[in-house]
Amino acid sequence: MSKTSKLCLAKWRLWITSLLFCITAADVRYSVPEETKTKYVIGSLSKDLNLDSNRLRFRKARLDYQGDKRYCEVDLDSGNLFVSERIDREMLCGTTSPCLLHFEFVLENPLELHNVVLEVQDINDNSPVFPKDSIKLEISEAAPTGSKLQIARARDLDVGMNSVQTYILSQNKHFVVDTKSNKDRYVDIVLKNSLDRETKAEHSLILSAVDGGNPPKSGTVVIEVFVIDVNDNAPVFSQPLYDTRLSENAALGTSVMKITATDVDEGANGQITYYINHLSDNTKELFKIDEHSGEISVIGHLDHEKSSSYEMEVQAEDGGGQTGHCKVVIEIDDVNDNAPVISVKSLKNQIPENIPPGSEIAVINVKDQDSGENSRVSCSIPTSLPFQLQPYIKSYFIITTTRSLDREQIENYNVTITATDGGTPTLHSNITLNIQVSDINDNSPTFELQTYAVYVSENNKPGTSVCSVSANDPDWRQNGTVLYSLVPSEVNGVPVSSFLSINGDTGVIHAVRSFDYEQFRNFTVKVVARDNGSPPLSSNVTVKVFITDENDNSPQILYPVPDGKSLMTEMVPKATLSGSLVSKVIAVDADSGQNAWLSYQIVKSTDPGLFSIG
Repeated sequence: MSKTSKLCLAKWRLWITSLLFCITAADVRYSVPEETKTKYVIGSLSKDLNLDSNRLRFRKARLDYQGDKRYCEVDLDSGNLFVSERIDREMLCGTTSPCLLHFEFVLENPLELHNVVLEVQDINDNSPVFPKDSIKLEISEAAPTGSKLQIARARDLDVGMNSVQTYILSQNKHFVVDTKSNKDRYVDIVLKNSLDRETKAEHSLILSAVDGGNPPKSGTVVIEVFVIDVNDNAPVFSQPLYDTRLSENAALGTSVMKITATDVDEGANGQITYYINHLSDNTKELFKIDEHSGEISVIGHLDHEKSSSYEMEVQAEDGGGQTGHCKVVIEIDDVNDNAPVISVKSLKNQIPENIPPGSEIAVINVKDQDSGENSRVSCSIPTSLPFQLQPYIKSYFIITTTRSLDREQIENYNVTITATDGGTPTLHSNITLNIQVSDINDNSPTFELQTYAVYVSENNKPGTSVCSVSANDPDWRQNGTVLYSLVPSEVNGVPVSSFLSINGDTGVIHAVRSFDYEQFRNFTVKVVARDNGSPPLSSNVTVKVFITDENDNSPQILYPVPDGKSLMTEMVPKATLSGSLVSKVIAVDADSGQNAWLSYQIVKSTDPGLFSIG
């Protein structure tokens, strides 16, 4: 150790020894309210310690305090202790009471040391403060009355009566403050009346802490009490019955409706799932419900004709298993998607041509599976036909004739029936009936000519075809089959059948024998054409047969009459002049025309130049 250090240590020991002998036992105690203004005189040290105030400066009087701040000072002229800095009791002592500041009043020459105790008195300069401005608490709506909610107490830095003395809860009908609760840590909020989250899910309370100052100060905290749900409510639909209309041509995915159920519970207890109960096979293929949104949509093809409405029960189930139910009715509106269907209930597809006008020939039924105006059906047939379509009973129509028929003009009719519904746009269908007109024997055979003139050369061979007659009968089959025959008559007293025959099927007339023009030159016969109807109809025609001549006869000399002699004598006067008539030869020929034309010539003469013949 150095010499200097040893000297200092000796002085320190001397000072401590002197201090121990100079300290008096009488300490001084003062009190001062906190926040007192500076220069405020707390007390007179010189007076209370019996010191000469005039020597204080000489003795280097001073006030020592172990801290950064001094708070108080000594007036060396008067010996008064006064406030030099702001004194905050709460900062110095917190909640410790009493709050004491310890000073050392030191004087030198001689050394003198006094303990000065300054009690800082509390003033009500702090309001109660809760740990938080707001507190959120949860309580079950099923909590029994008397249940407690613990709230951390408010803190007031003041002490004594200036600290928190009481708690006040804002007016409400469910909660009260338990004033007897543990005052050290918590304030108990007691449930006075049972809760219903569905009536009120949140309660806002204001808890005030009030100190005992004058005037009192207070602090508040907002208490948000959230009522925890209990599944005490079933889902409820907004209406017990939902009904809507939907077109049968609604596309897949079309939204039918959205039904809504509410559950006043919360969380899982209020989460609703939707189901369709007791779906029939056809319904489950047509509709589905979104289990979360309650939207019903189309998943199949609707058909008004299969079903005009659907009814289903929808169930809403919450997370706790409670359920609610409603009924959904979906009416399917008809769309004109079906054409009329024509059914033939009765048909005379063959009618006689003599059927009277107004006769019924067909009964038809027309149905349209649509409904309303879409099913209203009108029917028609072409007006050019000899038929009319008349409504009968309900959806039945009859077809009747309007005038006489003639098979020979038109032998069958195609009757097209058109059925049109009343939809928009309209749909139609048609069916064609083929009606045959059956024949009646109402036509006689008709010959092509009114009279036939036939020329036959004489000396014909028996069986030679003379001519052919033809008659036409427009009737059908047997009614139009013509048979030919000769009307019995006589020719020169001989039956006509001895001269002619006729082929009954073809109408070809044949000569039965050879004709001789020189016997008769013409004759007339009648031919009958008769059909095969019942009764038969007939007509006849006249056939005039003319026999044409052939040169089958030699001339016959009538004069001079041949008497079998080879010579004939004529007397001629000797004095007869040249060119005088000697004799006249007369001859005839049974033929006619050119065949009967005669020319004369001298075949042989004893004197060829003596005579000539004209």
